[in-house]
Amino acid sequence: MRSIQRTLSLGLISVLLIIGLVLAQVSLWLFEVGMQRYLESGLRNDAELLLVAIVRGPNGLQLDEQRLSPGYQRPYSGHYFRIDFDGGHWRSRSLWDLELPQPDQAGLHADFELEKSRQSLLLLQSDYRKFGQKISITVAQDYTPVQASFAQVQRIGLGLGLAALMLILILQRVTVRRALRPLDKARAQILQLQQGQRSQLDQEVPLELEPLVAQVNHLLTHTEDSLKRSRNALGNLGHALKTPLAVLMSLTEGQKLEQLPHVRATLRDQLQQIQQRLERELNRARLSGDALPSVRFDCSAELPGLFSTLRMIHGEHLELNNHVAADLVLPWDREDILELLGNLLDNACKWADSAVCLTITHEQGQYRLLIDDDGPGIPPEQRVEMLGRGNRLDEQVTGHGLGLGIVKDIVEAWGGHVQLLDSPLGGLQVRIDLPERHIAQPGVH
Repeated sequence: MRSIQRTLSLGLISVLLIIGLVLAQVSLWLFEVGMQRYLESGLRNDAELLLVAIVRGPNGLQLDEQRLSPGYQRPYSGHYFRIDFDGGHWRSRSLWDLELPQPDQAGLHADFELEKSRQSLLLLQSDYRKFGQKISITVAQDYTPVQASFAQVQRIGLGLGLAALMLILILQRVTVRRALRPLDKARAQILQLQQGQRSQLDQEVPLELEPLVAQVNHLLTHTEDSLKRSRNALGNLGHALKTPLAVLMSLTEGQKLEQLPHVRATLRDQLQQIQQRLERELNRARLSGDALPSVRFDCSAELPGLFSTLRMIHGEHLELNNHVAADLVLPWDREDILELLGNLLDNACKWADSAVCLTITHEQGQYRLLIDDDGPGIPPEQRVEMLGRGNRLDEQVTGHGLGLGIVKDIVEAWGGHVQLLDSPLGGLQVRIDLPERHIAQPGVH
Protein backbone atom coordinates (compact mmCIF):
# COMPACT_ATOMS: atom_id res chain seq x y z
CA MET A 1 0.00 0.00 0.00
CA ARG A 2 2.73 2.38 0.93
CA SER A 3 4.62 1.62 -2.26
CA ILE A 4 1.53 2.48 -4.34
CA GLN A 5 1.15 5.81 -2.58
CA ARG A 6 4.85 6.53 -2.94
CA THR A 7 4.81 5.62 -6.63
CA LEU A 8 1.77 7.80 -7.30
CA SER A 9 3.26 10.69 -5.33
CA LEU A 10 6.62 10.49 -7.08
CA GLY A 11 4.95 10.18 -10.47
CA LEU A 12 2.70 13.15 -9.80
CA ILE A 13 5.62 15.24 -8.50
CA SER A 14 7.68 14.44 -11.59
CA VAL A 15 4.84 15.25 -13.99
CA LEU A 16 3.93 18.45 -12.15
CA LEU A 17 7.55 19.60 -11.98
CA ILE A 18 8.15 19.01 -15.68
CA ILE A 19 4.87 20.60 -16.76
CA GLY A 20 5.27 23.41 -14.23
CA LEU A 21 8.80 24.25 -15.37
CA VAL A 22 7.80 24.19 -19.03
CA LEU A 23 4.73 26.36 -18.41
CA ALA A 24 6.72 28.73 -16.19
CA GLN A 25 9.46 29.18 -18.76
CA VAL A 26 7.00 29.65 -21.62
CA SER A 27 4.90 32.07 -19.54
CA LEU A 28 7.94 34.10 -18.49
CA TRP A 29 9.24 34.18 -22.03
CA LEU A 30 5.88 35.35 -23.36
CA PHE A 31 5.66 37.93 -20.57
CA GLU A 32 9.12 39.27 -21.37
CA VAL A 33 8.44 39.36 -25.10
CA GLY A 34 5.18 41.20 -24.48
CA MET A 35 6.92 43.68 -22.21
CA GLN A 36 9.65 44.31 -24.79
CA ARG A 37 7.07 44.82 -27.52
CA TYR A 38 5.29 47.34 -25.33
CA LEU A 39 8.52 49.23 -24.61
CA GLU A 40 9.48 49.00 -28.28
CA SER A 41 6.41 50.99 -29.23
CA GLY A 42 7.48 53.75 -26.80
CA LEU A 43 11.02 53.76 -28.17
CA ARG A 44 9.70 53.97 -31.73
CA ASN A 45 7.59 56.99 -30.79
CA ASP A 46 10.70 58.60 -29.25
CA ALA A 47 12.65 57.92 -32.45
CA GLU A 48 9.91 59.52 -34.56
CA LEU A 49 9.82 62.55 -32.26
CA LEU A 50 13.59 62.89 -32.71
CA LEU A 51 13.11 62.65 -36.46
CA VAL A 52 10.60 65.50 -36.25
CA ALA A 53 13.09 67.53 -34.19
CA ILE A 54 15.59 67.42 -37.07
CA VAL A 55 15.14 70.58 -39.10
CA ARG A 56 16.91 72.31 -41.97
CA GLY A 57 19.21 75.12 -40.83
CA PRO A 58 21.47 77.70 -42.51
CA ASN A 59 24.38 75.27 -42.38
CA GLY A 60 22.41 72.13 -43.18
CA LEU A 61 20.63 69.79 -40.80
CA GLN A 62 20.27 70.78 -37.17
CA LEU A 63 18.49 69.41 -34.07
CA ASP A 64 15.78 71.51 -32.42
CA GLU A 65 16.52 70.89 -28.71
CA GLN A 66 13.29 72.57 -27.64
CA ARG A 67 11.43 69.58 -28.99
CA LEU A 68 13.52 67.09 -26.97
CA SER A 69 12.21 65.34 -23.88
CA PRO A 70 13.69 66.57 -20.59
CA GLY A 71 14.90 63.02 -19.93
CA TYR A 72 17.50 63.43 -22.65
CA GLN A 73 18.98 66.44 -20.85
CA ARG A 74 19.61 64.91 -17.40
CA PRO A 75 22.82 62.81 -17.08
CA TYR A 76 22.31 59.04 -16.81
CA SER A 77 18.54 59.53 -16.72
CA GLY A 78 17.96 56.18 -18.39
CA HIS A 79 16.80 57.68 -21.69
CA TYR A 80 19.42 58.06 -24.42
CA PHE A 81 19.68 58.66 -28.15
CA ARG A 82 22.22 59.00 -30.95
CA ILE A 83 21.50 60.37 -34.42
CA ASP A 84 23.90 59.56 -37.26
CA PHE A 85 23.84 61.22 -40.69
CA ASP A 86 26.30 62.00 -43.48
CA GLY A 87 27.59 65.21 -41.94
CA GLY A 88 28.13 63.92 -38.39
CA HIS A 89 26.07 62.79 -35.40
CA TRP A 90 24.22 64.05 -32.36
CA ARG A 91 23.83 62.37 -28.99
CA SER A 92 21.84 63.13 -25.88
CA ARG A 93 23.33 65.01 -22.94
CA SER A 94 22.12 62.19 -20.69
CA LEU A 95 25.01 60.08 -22.01
CA TRP A 96 27.42 62.59 -20.55
CA ASP A 97 30.88 61.25 -21.37
CA LEU A 98 29.78 57.76 -22.37
CA GLU A 99 29.11 56.30 -25.79
CA LEU A 100 25.87 54.59 -26.71
CA PRO A 101 26.49 51.05 -28.04
CA GLN A 102 25.81 50.68 -31.76
CA PRO A 103 24.18 47.45 -32.96
CA ASP A 104 25.23 45.88 -36.25
CA GLN A 105 21.73 45.92 -37.63
CA ALA A 106 18.49 47.78 -37.17
CA GLY A 107 15.78 46.56 -34.81
CA LEU A 108 15.20 45.98 -31.12
CA HIS A 109 18.08 44.76 -28.97
CA ALA A 110 18.09 43.81 -25.28
CA ASP A 111 21.64 42.54 -24.81
CA PHE A 112 23.56 45.81 -24.46
CA GLU A 113 24.88 47.50 -21.34
CA LEU A 114 25.90 51.11 -20.84
CA GLU A 115 29.49 51.09 -19.71
CA LYS A 116 30.38 52.35 -16.23
CA SER A 117 26.72 52.83 -15.32
CA ARG A 118 25.64 49.18 -14.92
CA GLN A 119 22.49 49.99 -16.78
CA SER A 120 21.05 47.29 -19.00
CA LEU A 121 19.69 48.88 -22.14
CA LEU A 122 16.73 48.12 -24.34
CA LEU A 123 17.88 49.65 -27.60
CA LEU A 124 16.05 50.37 -30.87
CA GLN A 125 17.83 51.39 -34.06
CA SER A 126 15.78 52.70 -36.99
CA ASP A 127 16.81 54.08 -40.40
CA TYR A 128 14.97 57.00 -42.01
CA ARG A 129 15.34 59.42 -44.95
CA LYS A 130 14.69 63.13 -44.53
CA PHE A 131 15.62 66.04 -46.69
CA GLY A 132 17.15 63.60 -49.11
CA GLN A 133 19.61 62.22 -46.54
CA LYS A 134 19.84 58.89 -44.80
CA ILE A 135 19.42 59.27 -41.05
CA SER A 136 20.00 56.51 -38.43
CA ILE A 137 18.36 57.09 -35.06
CA THR A 138 19.26 54.93 -32.06
CA VAL A 139 17.18 55.34 -28.91
CA ALA A 140 17.69 53.41 -25.68
CA GLN A 141 15.98 52.99 -22.33
CA ASP A 142 17.31 51.70 -19.03
CA TYR A 143 15.92 48.14 -18.83
CA THR A 144 17.26 47.41 -15.32
CA PRO A 145 14.07 48.35 -13.36
CA VAL A 146 12.01 46.22 -15.72
CA GLN A 147 14.39 43.28 -15.25
CA ALA A 148 14.24 43.74 -11.47
CA SER A 149 10.45 43.68 -11.58
CA PHE A 150 10.63 40.70 -13.87
CA ALA A 151 12.89 38.86 -11.39
CA GLN A 152 10.47 39.71 -8.58
CA VAL A 153 7.61 38.30 -10.63
CA GLN A 154 9.71 35.15 -11.12
CA ARG A 155 10.25 34.78 -7.37
CA ILE A 156 6.58 35.36 -6.61
CA GLY A 157 5.59 32.93 -9.35
CA LEU A 158 8.03 30.35 -8.02
CA GLY A 159 6.62 30.70 -4.51
CA LEU A 160 3.04 30.46 -5.74
CA GLY A 161 3.99 27.47 -7.90
CA LEU A 162 5.57 25.64 -4.96
CA ALA A 163 2.57 26.42 -2.78
CA ALA A 164 0.25 25.13 -5.50
CA LEU A 165 2.42 22.02 -5.87
CA MET A 166 2.25 21.32 -2.13
CA LEU A 167 -1.51 21.84 -2.14
CA ILE A 168 -1.92 19.49 -5.10
CA LEU A 169 0.26 16.86 -3.40
CA ILE A 170 -1.78 17.10 -0.19
CA LEU A 171 -5.04 16.79 -2.11
CA GLN A 172 -3.55 13.94 -4.15
CA ARG A 173 -2.49 12.12 -0.98
CA VAL A 174 -5.95 12.53 0.55
CA THR A 175 -7.56 11.34 -2.69
CA VAL A 176 -5.25 8.33 -2.97
CA ARG A 177 -5.86 7.35 0.64
CA ARG A 178 -9.60 7.50 0.11
CA ALA A 179 -9.30 5.54 -3.11
CA LEU A 180 -7.11 2.87 -1.45
CA ARG A 181 -9.18 2.64 1.73
CA PRO A 182 -10.90 -0.54 0.48
CA LEU A 183 -7.45 -2.13 0.15
CA ASP A 184 -6.68 -1.21 3.77
CA LYS A 185 -9.96 -2.82 4.77
CA ALA A 186 -9.13 -5.93 2.74
CA ARG A 187 -5.68 -6.10 4.34
CA ALA A 188 -7.23 -5.89 7.82
CA GLN A 189 -9.67 -8.66 6.91
CA ILE A 190 -6.81 -10.86 5.64
CA LEU A 191 -5.04 -10.33 8.97
CA GLN A 192 -8.24 -11.32 10.78
CA LEU A 193 -8.45 -14.31 8.47
CA GLN A 194 -4.95 -15.41 9.51
CA GLN A 195 -5.77 -14.90 13.18
CA GLY A 196 -8.90 -17.05 12.90
CA GLN A 197 -11.32 -14.19 13.55
CA ARG A 198 -13.14 -14.74 10.25
CA SER A 199 -13.40 -17.42 7.57
CA GLN A 200 -14.31 -15.33 4.50
CA LEU A 201 -13.63 -11.85 3.13
CA ASP A 202 -16.49 -9.38 2.87
CA GLN A 203 -18.14 -9.30 -0.54
CA GLU A 204 -19.03 -5.60 -0.31
CA VAL A 205 -15.97 -4.15 -2.03
CA PRO A 206 -15.42 -1.79 -4.99
CA LEU A 207 -16.02 -3.21 -8.43
CA GLU A 208 -12.28 -3.45 -9.14
CA LEU A 209 -11.72 -5.71 -6.10
CA GLU A 210 -14.72 -8.02 -6.58
CA PRO A 211 -12.85 -10.59 -8.77
CA LEU A 212 -9.95 -10.78 -6.31
CA VAL A 213 -12.17 -11.18 -3.24
CA ALA A 214 -14.32 -13.75 -5.04
CA GLN A 215 -11.27 -15.82 -6.01
CA VAL A 216 -9.81 -15.67 -2.46
CA ASN A 217 -13.13 -16.76 -0.93
CA HIS A 218 -13.49 -19.54 -3.50
CA LEU A 219 -9.96 -20.75 -2.74
CA LEU A 220 -10.63 -20.72 1.01
CA THR A 221 -13.85 -22.68 0.59
CA HIS A 222 -12.25 -25.20 -1.75
CA THR A 223 -9.22 -25.73 0.51
CA GLU A 224 -11.39 -26.09 3.62
CA ASP A 225 -13.61 -28.64 1.89
CA SER A 226 -10.57 -30.60 0.70
CA LEU A 227 -9.10 -30.57 4.20
CA LYS A 228 -12.37 -31.74 5.74
CA ARG A 229 -12.61 -34.58 3.23
CA SER A 230 -9.04 -35.62 3.99
CA ARG A 231 -9.68 -35.58 7.72
CA ASN A 232 -12.88 -37.56 7.33
CA ALA A 233 -11.12 -40.07 5.11
CA LEU A 234 -8.31 -40.51 7.63
CA GLY A 235 -10.81 -40.86 10.46
CA ASN A 236 -12.80 -43.45 8.53
CA LEU A 237 -9.60 -45.32 7.75
CA GLY A 238 -8.63 -45.33 11.41
CA HIS A 239 -12.00 -46.61 12.52
CA ALA A 240 -12.00 -49.23 9.76
CA LEU A 241 -8.61 -50.57 10.88
CA LYS A 242 -9.32 -50.55 14.61
CA THR A 243 -11.76 -53.47 14.44
CA PRO A 244 -9.41 -55.84 12.50
CA LEU A 245 -6.60 -54.88 14.85
CA ALA A 246 -8.78 -55.65 17.86
CA VAL A 247 -9.65 -59.06 16.37
CA LEU A 248 -5.98 -59.82 15.74
CA MET A 249 -5.09 -58.74 19.27
CA SER A 250 -7.76 -61.06 20.67
CA LEU A 251 -6.40 -63.94 18.58
CA THR A 252 -2.98 -63.49 20.16
CA GLU A 253 -4.62 -64.37 23.48
CA GLY A 254 -6.15 -67.56 22.06
CA GLN A 255 -5.25 -71.07 23.16
CA LYS A 256 -3.73 -71.98 19.80
CA LEU A 257 -0.83 -69.62 20.40
CA GLU A 258 -0.19 -70.65 24.04
CA GLN A 259 2.27 -73.25 22.84
CA LEU A 260 4.06 -70.64 20.73
CA PRO A 261 4.94 -67.94 23.27
CA HIS A 262 7.61 -66.33 21.06
CA VAL A 263 5.23 -66.05 18.13
CA ARG A 264 2.51 -64.68 20.35
CA ALA A 265 4.82 -62.09 21.90
CA THR A 266 6.17 -61.01 18.53
CA LEU A 267 2.70 -60.81 17.02
CA ARG A 268 1.37 -58.82 19.99
CA ASP A 269 4.34 -56.44 19.85
CA GLN A 270 3.94 -55.83 16.12
CA LEU A 271 0.20 -55.26 16.41
CA GLN A 272 0.76 -52.78 19.22
CA GLN A 273 3.28 -50.92 17.12
CA ILE A 274 0.81 -50.85 14.22
CA GLN A 275 -1.88 -49.51 16.49
CA GLN A 276 0.40 -46.88 18.00
CA ARG A 277 1.67 -45.82 14.59
CA LEU A 278 -1.88 -45.59 13.25
CA GLU A 279 -3.00 -43.36 16.13
CA ARG A 280 0.20 -41.33 15.85
CA GLU A 281 -0.19 -40.67 12.12
CA LEU A 282 -3.88 -39.88 12.43
CA ASN A 283 -3.11 -37.28 15.06
CA ARG A 284 -0.16 -35.98 13.04
CA ALA A 285 -2.54 -35.44 10.09
CA ARG A 286 -4.64 -33.26 12.34
CA LEU A 287 -1.81 -30.75 12.43
CA SER A 288 -2.78 -29.72 8.93
CA GLY A 289 -5.54 -27.75 10.62
CA ASP A 290 -3.10 -24.86 10.84
CA ALA A 291 -3.00 -24.62 7.05
CA LEU A 292 -6.29 -22.73 7.12
CA PRO A 293 -7.40 -19.93 9.40
CA SER A 294 -9.27 -21.43 12.34
CA VAL A 295 -10.51 -20.55 15.80
CA ARG A 296 -7.78 -19.59 18.25
CA PHE A 297 -7.68 -21.04 21.77
CA ASP A 298 -9.33 -18.67 24.24
CA CYS A 299 -8.15 -19.85 27.66
CA SER A 300 -10.99 -18.27 29.65
CA ALA A 301 -13.59 -19.93 27.41
CA GLU A 302 -12.01 -23.36 26.87
CA LEU A 303 -10.26 -24.33 30.10
CA PRO A 304 -13.37 -24.56 32.36
CA GLY A 305 -14.97 -27.13 30.05
CA LEU A 306 -11.72 -29.12 29.77
CA PHE A 307 -11.28 -29.23 33.55
CA SER A 308 -14.93 -30.23 34.01
CA THR A 309 -14.44 -33.17 31.64
CA LEU A 310 -11.29 -34.27 33.48
CA ARG A 311 -13.14 -34.20 36.83
CA MET A 312 -15.88 -36.39 35.39
CA ILE A 313 -13.31 -38.92 34.12
CA HIS A 314 -10.93 -39.04 37.08
CA GLY A 315 -13.20 -38.18 39.98
CA GLU A 316 -13.85 -35.18 42.14
CA HIS A 317 -11.10 -36.10 44.61
CA LEU A 318 -8.49 -34.45 42.36
CA GLU A 319 -7.77 -30.77 42.90
CA LEU A 320 -7.39 -29.21 39.44
CA ASN A 321 -5.95 -25.69 39.44
CA ASN A 322 -4.86 -23.32 36.70
CA HIS A 323 -2.81 -20.14 36.75
CA VAL A 324 -3.72 -18.56 33.43
CA ALA A 325 -4.54 -14.94 32.66
CA ALA A 326 -8.23 -14.47 31.93
CA ASP A 327 -7.64 -12.61 28.65
CA LEU A 328 -4.91 -14.91 27.31
CA VAL A 329 -5.52 -16.23 23.78
CA LEU A 330 -3.10 -18.77 22.33
CA PRO A 331 -2.43 -18.10 18.60
CA TRP A 332 -2.78 -21.73 17.49
CA ASP A 333 -5.59 -23.95 16.34
CA ARG A 334 -8.14 -24.60 19.09
CA GLU A 335 -8.39 -28.32 18.35
CA ASP A 336 -4.60 -28.77 18.47
CA ILE A 337 -4.30 -26.96 21.81
CA LEU A 338 -7.18 -29.00 23.24
CA GLU A 339 -5.49 -32.22 22.15
CA LEU A 340 -2.10 -31.14 23.52
CA LEU A 341 -3.49 -30.06 26.91
CA GLY A 342 -5.94 -32.96 26.98
CA ASN A 343 -3.14 -35.53 26.60
CA LEU A 344 -0.89 -33.90 29.19
CA LEU A 345 -3.61 -33.19 31.77
CA ASP A 346 -5.15 -36.65 31.32
CA ASN A 347 -1.76 -38.24 31.92
CA ALA A 348 -1.15 -36.01 34.97
CA CYS A 349 -4.55 -36.91 36.42
CA LYS A 350 -3.84 -40.64 35.97
CA TRP A 351 -0.66 -40.44 38.03
CA ALA A 352 -1.46 -37.63 40.47
CA ASP A 353 -2.29 -38.39 44.07
CA SER A 354 -4.47 -35.37 44.75
CA ALA A 355 -3.46 -32.27 42.76
CA VAL A 356 -2.76 -31.18 39.19
CA CYS A 357 -1.85 -27.62 38.21
CA LEU A 358 -1.74 -25.94 34.79
CA THR A 359 0.22 -22.72 34.30
CA ILE A 360 0.40 -20.74 31.03
CA THR A 361 2.47 -17.55 30.73
CA HIS A 362 3.38 -15.22 27.89
CA GLU A 363 6.55 -13.19 28.28
CA GLN A 364 9.75 -12.27 26.43
CA GLY A 365 8.38 -13.35 23.07
CA GLN A 366 7.39 -16.91 24.02
CA TYR A 367 4.61 -18.95 25.60
CA ARG A 368 5.34 -21.35 28.44
CA LEU A 369 3.03 -24.21 29.49
CA LEU A 370 3.64 -26.02 32.78
CA ILE A 371 1.67 -29.13 33.83
CA ASP A 372 2.48 -30.23 37.41
CA ASP A 373 1.24 -33.21 39.42
CA ASP A 374 2.00 -34.66 42.85
CA GLY A 375 2.37 -38.25 41.62
CA PRO A 376 5.43 -40.53 41.69
CA GLY A 377 7.14 -38.70 38.82
CA ILE A 378 9.79 -40.15 36.49
CA PRO A 379 13.43 -40.77 37.41
CA PRO A 380 15.81 -38.26 35.77
CA GLU A 381 17.72 -40.95 33.82
CA GLN A 382 14.50 -42.14 32.18
CA ARG A 383 13.53 -38.57 31.26
CA VAL A 384 16.73 -38.17 29.27
CA GLU A 385 16.11 -41.44 27.48
CA MET A 386 12.49 -40.53 26.78
CA LEU A 387 13.38 -37.17 25.25
CA GLY A 388 16.47 -38.38 23.41
CA ARG A 389 16.88 -37.52 19.76
CA GLY A 390 15.12 -39.97 17.46
CA ASN A 391 13.16 -41.68 20.22
CA ARG A 392 9.39 -41.87 20.24
CA LEU A 393 8.01 -41.03 23.60
CA ASP A 394 4.91 -43.17 23.39
CA GLU A 395 7.04 -46.19 22.56
CA GLN A 396 9.66 -45.66 25.26
CA VAL A 397 7.78 -45.48 28.54
CA THR A 398 5.62 -48.48 29.25
CA GLY A 399 2.59 -48.03 31.45
CA HIS A 400 2.94 -44.30 31.92
CA GLY A 401 -0.20 -43.58 29.87
CA LEU A 402 1.47 -40.81 27.97
CA GLY A 403 0.36 -39.42 24.64
CA LEU A 404 3.74 -37.70 24.69
CA GLY A 405 4.39 -38.73 21.10
CA ILE A 406 1.38 -36.72 19.98
CA VAL A 407 2.45 -33.84 22.20
CA LYS A 408 5.98 -33.89 20.81
CA ASP A 409 4.68 -33.89 17.23
CA ILE A 410 2.49 -30.86 17.87
CA VAL A 411 5.16 -28.93 19.75
CA GLU A 412 7.86 -29.61 17.17
CA ALA A 413 5.49 -28.58 14.39
CA TRP A 414 5.24 -25.20 16.12
CA GLY A 415 9.00 -24.84 16.62
CA GLY A 416 8.93 -25.46 20.39
CA HIS A 417 10.43 -28.06 22.70
CA VAL A 418 9.34 -30.25 25.63
CA GLN A 419 11.14 -30.85 28.94
CA LEU A 420 10.39 -33.23 31.79
CA LEU A 421 11.36 -31.74 35.17
CA ASP A 422 10.75 -32.14 38.89
CA SER A 423 7.49 -30.53 39.92
CA PRO A 424 7.16 -28.24 42.95
CA LEU A 425 4.20 -30.43 43.88
CA GLY A 426 6.52 -33.42 44.20
CA GLY A 427 5.74 -35.30 41.00
CA LEU A 428 6.46 -34.61 37.33
CA GLN A 429 6.46 -31.27 35.58
CA VAL A 430 6.01 -31.15 31.81
CA ARG A 431 7.37 -27.86 30.52
CA ILE A 432 6.63 -26.70 26.98
CA ASP A 433 8.22 -23.57 25.49
CA LEU A 434 6.66 -22.26 22.29
CA PRO A 435 8.01 -19.30 20.29
CA GLU A 436 5.61 -16.44 19.71
CA ARG A 437 3.77 -16.93 16.48
CA HIS A 438 4.00 -13.92 14.15
CA ILE A 439 1.20 -13.45 11.64
CA ALA A 440 2.55 -12.08 8.38
CA GLN A 441 0.82 -8.81 7.54
CA PRO A 442 -0.01 -8.21 3.84
CA GLY A 443 2.13 -5.52 2.27
CA VAL A 444 4.78 -5.52 5.02
CA HIS A 445 8.13 -7.12 4.23
